[in-house]
Amino acid sequence: MSRHMVFRPLLLAVTMAATLGACSPTIETRGALPDPDQLALVQPGRLNRDDIADMLGSPSSRSAFGDETWYYITSKVLREPFGEKELERQVVAIDFNENGIVSDVRTYGLDDGREVRLVGRETHTAGQDITILQQLLGNVGRFEGSSEPGTGR
Repeated sequence: MSRHMVFRPLLLAVTMAATLGACSPTIETRGALPDPDQLALVQPGRLNRDDIADMLGSPSSRSAFGDETWYYITSKVLREPFGEKELERQVVAIDFNENGIVSDVRTYGLDDGREVRLVGRETHTAGQDITILQQLLGNVGRFEGSSEPGTGR
């Protein structure tokens, strides 16, 4: 028996094992939730933004308008070859008043989330609908030559 005939089944088996291994589902943890003992110390009216940053670290996200709410977000996601599914989510929202003092602490889970449906409409903009060829050839002949390079004269 030749060496090639021995290695072909072995190569095929290794390739199939690698392919099947790549298709196996995995669970990923995304984000980092603050330590529960540290989080228990966060009480409204007692701490400011600097205290929270020192205790819990930087937030995952901040409110879009202003700096009034910090969000600490973590989730567990089942990742499969053709998509993923969120299994667990925890969000801690810390609100600050206008003086930067903690005013509220809230915790949300996966059940508290809402699915956002995307709108398929398009916003039309001013301009012309032209093809790529028209774009490429549109400026041919529109340039003026200059007698002195770099001066525009």
